[in-house]
Amino acid sequence: MTIEFLNVWYFFYMLAAGGLIFGLYRVLRHRSAEVKSAVVLLLVLLNLGIHFAKLLIPPYSTNPDIAMREVWFINVCAVSVLFFPAFFLSKNKVLRDFMFYLGTLSGVLALLIPTEAMGKPPFAPDSIRFYLCHTLILAAPLLMVLLGVHRLNYRRIGGMPFVMMGYLLFIIVNQVLQSELGIVSLRGDDLLAVGYKNPSFIWGPTDEMAALFSIFTPDFMKTVPWGPMAGQEKYWPFFWMLPAVVVYFLALPALMCLPWEYAHIKADLTTLVGKLKRTAKGVFS
Repeated sequence: MTIEFLNVWYFFYMLAAGGLIFGLYRVLRHRSAEVKSAVVLLLVLLNLGIHFAKLLIPPYSTNPDIAMREVWFINVCAVSVLFFPAFFLSKNKVLRDFMFYLGTLSGVLALLIPTEAMGKPPFAPDSIRFYLCHTLILAAPLLMVLLGVHRLNYRRIGGMPFVMMGYLLFIIVNQVLQSELGIVSLRGDDLLAVGYKNPSFIWGPTDEMAALFSIFTPDFMKTVPWGPMAGQEKYWPFFWMLPAVVVYFLALPALMCLPWEYAHIKADLTTLVGKLKRTAKGVFS
């Protein structure tokens, strides 16, 4: 009995995540602003605690090599677990917007495509940890907006790609430090190898999902620019993802904010159209 794509346990955890979020919303919706904020903060701090508490359960507790490798922040969700408490406490509106957009996206994707949980027993400690962690990544920022703790503003969407770029740079630093400290092996002398320790595709595309990013990568970022291997296929680390990061982290937030910002966007467009009409009338009259 294991978790597999579209089997009963796949849907069990999806329903459990939805039920938890809905239940928290129902309980908190009429509470004071202070209580709502405190619960959101508790959720992100709880998730940070879970990240380190996994060292107490298998396979991390029984394999020091895995423990030291996985406790670092080497993928987007792990970085969110680390940064979300600071983002929330900062009260910075751009960072809280980013919390909502990335937390909702990554949480939903993790539940839809639970690669880390596939093939594992449904109630194994690490399976429960995986689902609880990613449910909290989704729940905290979603409840933050649903409960009115934070208000989205589409005018701040322009900052989203830059925060995501910061995420990717932080992951690079973590992976380089892991190598330099001996926690993971150095890549070796194969400049073109990108498959080792590349969970966030920073070093290049390694599976089908990476095609969602590579379609925006210009050709010159797909080859070695100089040296003995000049001209051979190799995606520029970090830089190859930037065009897609800009596209997705402008387009997706614009769509995601519509339930809350539709009236605001409509009012701004109406004002803009009015100004353009008045300007045109003044020019041609």
